[in-house]
Parts: sequence; C-alpha cells; structure tokens
Amino acid sequence: MHSTQILQYLKKHGQQADWEIAAGTGLALSTVHATLISLSERGEISSCNVTKFIDGQPVEGLLCRIAGTIPPAAPGRKASVKPLA
Repeated sequence: MHSTQILQYLKKHGQQADWEIAAGTGLALSTVHATLISLSERGEISSCNVTKFIDGQPVEGLLCRIAGTIPPAAPGRKASVKPLA
C-alpha cells in the first residue's frame, strides 16, 4: 500500500534516510520504517543502519536507495592512475 509511494519517492530523490522519506511523503515514521524493512526483505531496496548526530545526540535510522542503482559520482577532479616504473 505505502510501498509504491515510498518507491516513487526514492526513484525521484535518490538515496534518503527513513526520517527524510517520512517527512517527504507525509507518512508516520513507524509506517515508513515497517515498509522499508518489507521492501528490503523483498530485495527492492538496499538499506543500511546509520547514526547521525544532531546537537550531540545520536539519532539512528535507515539509509535507503533503490536496489541496483549506484549514486552518481562526486563532482570534481578524479584521481589519475600513475604508471608503474
């Protein structure tokens, strides 16, 4: 039921934390968390546990993205390969 809404949000916004998904979709955090676990078990998303510190207080959550997608490379200069002597 909420799976489609969350998958569409992740496709549009890329990698997001569970609290960002809840804020963006207007769903309760507990609903989002349960749906993300279900999607992860089915292999539709990739997720990992993260800890973010806000004002020195740890806030734990899930960082999620659509399974099989790779985030874009960071902008800027890339390291060059040095030939062996």
